[in-house]
Amino acid sequence: ITAWYGLNRIIAPKEGEARNTLDWEIFRKTRALEGTDRWALAQADNSYRPDYLLTAFSCSVGVTLTPENSPTLMSILSRTTMDAGLAAQGAKEFYRRTRPFLHNEGDICIDRTDGLSASFDYPSGHASLGWMSGLVIAQLAPDRASQILARGRAYGESRVVCGVHNMSAVEAGRTNAAGVYAALQGTPAFLEMMTTARHEMDAARASGAAPDAAACAREADLVKPLVVD
Repeated sequence: ITAWYGLNRIIAPKEGEARNTLDWEIFRKTRALEGTDRWALAQADNSYRPDYLLTAFSCSVGVTLTPENSPTLMSILSRTTMDAGLAAQGAKEFYRRTRPFLHNEGDICIDRTDGLSASFDYPSGHASLGWMSGLVIAQLAPDRASQILARGRAYGESRVVCGVHNMSAVEAGRTNAAGVYAALQGTPAFLEMMTTARHEMDAARASGAAPDAAACAREADLVKPLVVD
């Protein structure tokens, strides 16, 4: 699945528009997060490897997810995050909106490589794959959906904290992911894999392999919706 949710659903702000002005204001204000625990989480969330995503969502599920106890989920994440990312890339190439750190002063949480500077902002591929991961995992553990989707939202908002995406690009990434996720529901191969992944998830949760409670409590505070005063 590489279908994109539609150009008429997500439209990139342009310089001079109110949405763009707000985006840049959010960028400047969130530079104050440098050196905080939320900044460190944003640095960690720069990874989009499936094994990292298993770790990242473990607290929200309430069980330590690993490639060993969740191999089918790991395979699903490998494929669906690629689908979401490819769909986002089509929109990026259409809008060609540049990243906020190219227009505003302030540090970002990762290296300013030439490749990063040359790539586009809208919609966020990271936010797309993070929200896609949250939707998939919430389908496997619906009783933990609120916590799981909070982590998926925070994964995308880490790109704002990091300074590499505008907030509107992160919001558009979630819209993009939702469209791809909906399309996958009509795909027999995806549904079959999800059935297997649900059995694995149930077994992992029954094993009692819970992540560290103190670390999860700290994470729960960090993944609250980003508020910019």
